[in-house]
Amino acid sequence: MKDKPVKANIFAAGAVLWRKSPADDRTVEIAVVHRPKYDDWSFPKGKLDPGETFIGAAVREVEEETSVTGRFGRNLGTVTYPIPGHRKLKRVEYWAAEAVRGSFEPNNEVDVLLWLPISEVADQLSYPMDRMILRRFCALPPDTHTVLLVRHGKAGNRKRYKGDDTLRPLDPTGRKQSTALVDQLTIFGADAVFAAERTRCIQTVEPLARSLGVDVEIEPTLTEEAYAADPAAGRKRALEIAATGGVPVICSQGGVIPDLMDWWADSAGVSLPPARNRKASTWALSFVGGRLVAADHLDSPLPKVSNS
Repeated sequence: MKDKPVKANIFAAGAVLWRKSPADDRTVEIAVVHRPKYDDWSFPKGKLDPGETFIGAAVREVEEETSVTGRFGRNLGTVTYPIPGHRKLKRVEYWAAEAVRGSFEPNNEVDVLLWLPISEVADQLSYPMDRMILRRFCALPPDTHTVLLVRHGKAGNRKRYKGDDTLRPLDPTGRKQSTALVDQLTIFGADAVFAAERTRCIQTVEPLARSLGVDVEIEPTLTEEAYAADPAAGRKRALEIAATGGVPVICSQGGVIPDLMDWWADSAGVSLPPARNRKASTWALSFVGGRLVAADHLDSPLPKVSNS
């Protein structure tokens, strides 16, 4: 009888940290770190702490290993590999992240950081898995523009709510989700906040708006009823927001987001990953020259997986 396949049971996250060269801003450089414990060269990464999401762990590990804060962009997927000497598999999820502040200081995990031109990175890396992540990074321009499309948090049961449904508020879980979204959306550099004209949508992004010191801009065309009546108007408004620059956050409803995403992806020839579009989930959309080039889905701002 064959042994059952082993599922990943160690979870980690990291990033391809990049910058424009201080000597020539037309040249992109990537950070490669040396870990004396293993005497290897890799991208910064590490295991999830209890209560962390994958992207939260990636942010923390990059900062701990490099002393650099990154503004995260598109997801680069996962690698899974066996741990030598153990019947365990390790799954590591990666993002692209632009260095925005900080400078390297040696620490107890990393003693050397090299900023290398892209053409030199593959030869420096110790592992084939990292070279695969590098190829994914190089498949698109690194300097993408991000738009964050969020479904509102949990707001109880529509049928059981006795008041005006447009005023239905977040429930206790939804309020937790709205608080957790602050850190998750800030990771991408969120700097402007828009919400469909529904109380639950506005409340979902109010904590983020407060933390940024901005107002929530109300969007009547992105409610379910308005979008169903005139999807072209809702799509046009989403395009206008995406073109404003910065990293806008748009909060809308379950009757809007799947169709809007299908239309956006079809228009750009982009394949969407599987997504259940649950409450408080986020689409992180990457654009180059105003055109959608990648769409990544974050299922929840609340952690589900932790290492035992």
